[in-house]
Amino acid sequence: MWQAEVRVDLDAIRDNVATLRAGTTAEVMAVVKADGYGHGMLPCARAALAGGATWLGVATLDEALAMRRAGITAPVLAWLLAPGLPLHDGVAADVDLSAAGVGQLGELVAAARLAGRPARVHLKIDTGLARGGATPAEWPALLEAAAKAQAGGEVEVVGIWSHFVYADAPGHETVDHQLAVFAEGLATAEQFGIEPRYRHIANSAATLTRPDAHYDLVRPGVAVYGLSPLSAEYETGLRPAMTARARVILTKRVPAGQGVSYGHAYYTARETTLALVPLGYADGVPRHASNVGPVWLGGRTRTVAGRVCMDQIVIDCGDDPVAPGDVATLFGPGDDGMPTATDWADAIGTINYEIVTRFGSSRVPRVYDGVAGVPTPATTPADQAVPGAVDSAEESA
Repeated sequence: MWQAEVRVDLDAIRDNVATLRAGTTAEVMAVVKADGYGHGMLPCARAALAGGATWLGVATLDEALAMRRAGITAPVLAWLLAPGLPLHDGVAADVDLSAAGVGQLGELVAAARLAGRPARVHLKIDTGLARGGATPAEWPALLEAAAKAQAGGEVEVVGIWSHFVYADAPGHETVDHQLAVFAEGLATAEQFGIEPRYRHIANSAATLTRPDAHYDLVRPGVAVYGLSPLSAEYETGLRPAMTARARVILTKRVPAGQGVSYGHAYYTARETTLALVPLGYADGVPRHASNVGPVWLGGRTRTVAGRVCMDQIVIDCGDDPVAPGDVATLFGPGDDGMPTATDWADAIGTINYEIVTRFGSSRVPRVYDGVAGVPTPATTPADQAVPGAVDSAEESA
């Protein structure tokens, strides 16, 4: 018997990637950073590869090395690299690494020498996000250093890449501007003799709406997990993979005017039944969902009553027959009118990315459904087995 759980549909992830793959002539890099957007990095990586992804994307070196230790051999790009990291471990493990400046490139050259093999490098240009990447003014110096290192056999420039500011608003002027800056950056690279196999700038939103931005590789992230970065008017054909739910622990009748939860931020309008659900902000429920978070319970959507607590929330159920043991679903794929992660995001004024990456604490297990990408025991060494297994096995989140 379970109390609270996060279920992840691996077949949905596979099918989402297949849908994205069918919409482009480019290769697909499934982004599985941040523990697979809260869904579990290793199972999701394997499901994405089963759906047709040929690359995997992560933020950190540790994430990339964890995939190599798990036996995943597909190309992996890691891009958020602090100074002083053991980058030679990444080079030795055949991990692609990003360089956004001459200093970072120098560290990759040193790592290549230590590893005894060329570093596979993606050069990043800042086309307007003003986050990672070399500015257009810094770009020629980075290219010059990269060309020299490549000629010396210390690096192989595999890719040139950038990231969009506002692709989730198709037609926004920044998208065309960034594409123009990116094209100029690629032309400048050619002048230095750098013509990489992969040019990539498209995130989930651009993968779905801007085929002119696909180049050789697209990098969907949230779309892999069935969530859309676009407004509701855009039909994507994707299916959300995560469901968060818990069993009601306690129900009680209370009179009209009863204050509920900390601070009595909610008062009952009439005599009613309150249901206690054992999920709180320690498990990923945003505290901002107090009085607004939608929960499916007893065949209809209700709202969190009062403040979200560390371990629990309360639901006002009126006179409906709700009992301990009933399942309360916070969000899922949206079947039969149940709330989705996007509904939660809309309720508290955030994005669906934040909702799913919050969920899954040490006391709320992930449960995997489906078979996509799950290796069989006969073919997978014990030390490389993917957490999660066929048909509802559990992984500690």
